[in-house]
Amino acid sequence: MERLDWRPLRGVDQRQLREARLQAHHAVQWLARAARAYVPPQPDDGHTSLVWDEVLNGFVTHSLSDETRISLKITDLTLGLHGPHRLTPVRSLALPGHREEEPRRWLGEQLAARGFDASALDAVSPYQIPAHAIDRGGAYDAIGSAAALAELAAWYSNAQIAFAGVHKQTARLNLAASPICCWPHHFDLATSIRLPLQNTATDGFIGAGFSPADEYYDEPYFYVSIYPEPAPATLPMLPAMGHWHTREFTAGVKLSHKILAAKNRASETRDFLEGTVAIALQILGGTPMQ
Repeated sequence: MERLDWRPLRGVDQRQLREARLQAHHAVQWLARAARAYVPPQPDDGHTSLVWDEVLNGFVTHSLSDETRISLKITDLTLGLHGPHRLTPVRSLALPGHREEEPRRWLGEQLAARGFDASALDAVSPYQIPAHAIDRGGAYDAIGSAAALAELAAWYSNAQIAFAGVHKQTARLNLAASPICCWPHHFDLATSIRLPLQNTATDGFIGAGFSPADEYYDEPYFYVSIYPEPAPATLPMLPAMGHWHTREFTAGVKLSHKILAAKNRASETRDFLEGTVAIALQILGGTPMQ
């Protein structure tokens, strides 16, 4: 049954949320490593994307070639190994107290026992993620970040609901949106809409996403990006509490502190996303603003 209500958000201190986010971002790279190595390739690297699992409170890979899946429970940073059609992991490793060599050893042993070449986990990542003490031999610490990890999981859970609304919006307009997934590079949860541009042989793209924070904003935020990028001077007014971001990419953005101050966080975020998607469609020539 579809869940319609947002989880409560406590407004955890941003420093604590940053620490939780960085640890989770590092932990989720074990899923990314396994996906790059063992999930059958898909166009646009879709095989490396992750799916939010509401029951697990975390992310899960697509099925490996033998239908095994790897998960990360965000609330306590626990890696899980799942067999075919099993919701609960058959093996797990709680990362707190461990340095990076331990999940590498554990995951390698679990996958080698299933016939995979464990050395494929050691392939160099095609991207860099933000630095953390974990990179320098530090251990994971979910206990010190428990409240912030729960808040981070709530943001992802609420984003999943919000983007389900975007899917319904695009379906009403006879447009197709991509599956909602997490990209382990930026650790964002997003869906995208592709539409042919008038009088050209190219396509336009609208991305509706949630970032837990990045180099642009040191707090969670929702965004609706537009490509090709319109001239900044032509951008119209956004729904309440949104602003245009134009440095290095163009997107309507709604920051977490404005969401936390809203009377109805879920509905105002929904209105922002769906209203900005409608604006983006009009800019790209897909449909008039409503």
